[in-house]
Amino acid sequence: MSEFAEALEAVIKEKGISKDAMIESIEQSLLAACKQRYGNNENIDVRIDPETLELRVMAEKEVVEDQDHILDPIMQVTVEEARNTDPHAMAGDIITIDIDPKSFTRIAAQNGSNIIKQKIREEERNNVYNAYNDKIHQVVSGVVQRQQGKNYYINLGKADAILTENEQVKTEHFNTNDRIKVYVVDVKNLPKGPRITVSRTHPELVRKLFEEEVSEVSEGIVEIKGISREPGSRTKMAVWSNDPNVDPVGACVGVNGSRVNTVVDELGGEKIDIIAWDENPAILIENALSPAKVITVGADPDERSAKVIVPDYQLSLAIGKEGQNARLAARLTGYKIDIKSETQARESGDFDGLFLDDYDEDGTYYEEESDAEIDDTAEELVYDEADEVEPLTDLSGLPEDQE
Repeated sequence: MSEFAEALEAVIKEKGISKDAMIESIEQSLLAACKQRYGNNENIDVRIDPETLELRVMAEKEVVEDQDHILDPIMQVTVEEARNTDPHAMAGDIITIDIDPKSFTRIAAQNGSNIIKQKIREEERNNVYNAYNDKIHQVVSGVVQRQQGKNYYINLGKADAILTENEQVKTEHFNTNDRIKVYVVDVKNLPKGPRITVSRTHPELVRKLFEEEVSEVSEGIVEIKGISREPGSRTKMAVWSNDPNVDPVGACVGVNGSRVNTVVDELGGEKIDIIAWDENPAILIENALSPAKVITVGADPDERSAKVIVPDYQLSLAIGKEGQNARLAARLTGYKIDIKSETQARESGDFDGLFLDDYDEDGTYYEEESDAEIDDTAEELVYDEADEVEPLTDLSGLPEDQE
């Protein structure tokens, strides 16, 4: 192998650039150097053998009788000179002559070198872009490099990603060299290099963490049907099993909570409620309001709304602190949820006839009437899947959250 071939092989291995891309860049750079050297390169061809990496620079020239007939020395050659390459060359022939790349001037060589360096940088950027573009909507591990303003820069190995303020959990603060997992939101190929945007707030971060931790999820046995999340505080996740012998909730929780606790630790202590998904919207809504116990649910699939009755002492738990439990349940199910205590339902008459222990044809679910203890301090709230929650009455006097 020639010195040139050895050097080229070393660059390809060191930079991780494809051989074809590198060969193309060198061919282009040498053509540029030829133009710088000779003032014209229309008759010049540069070829690098992809197998041996041997370099040939060639020029096609017209054969003329003698020096007196040469009008352009770049394009023409005498019969005498031509026969050094082709012993049978005759005037009027077009022959290919090898050119020694070492004969290029220093300026021409420098020009070619700059083109090669530029091509290497471009290929390195493209390699990084392609590597992380394939990771969009995936979770990757990184090390916190630095904080600049309100943004964190996370080293992912071959590139730094940016964790903007909008993608940060407000309660999380990182130190340099902290190792964290992030969700890749977007990758853009910019002139200065790829810009990788990552997130710690995206609901899909939770999904991907469970895919990593729970083999049944990664294998498709257990499906995550929906996620509603308030980053740093609480997440509700609905799961379903395609195997009747596999409990989807138990699979995600793990023995003694080992699996869910691993995800909770990665999310900085964020609470995660795992519920069983059901095609019946009323049952799904009842499950989504966990840990609160529900007396009855009346769901209207057409209106995407539901009326829920809970025991008086469970109203504050069903609503949750600052309405969080009901709000997350509404987002998870996609239903507007009207929650009332048993006493309120009786007094208003809105839920007359709902105390039946059966399912009706449209999927509405009713549960048996409860004789729960009455709590007159609780008030009604209506929640839907929107971020804003509007109280219908004053919430002062609500009992503390019973998480």
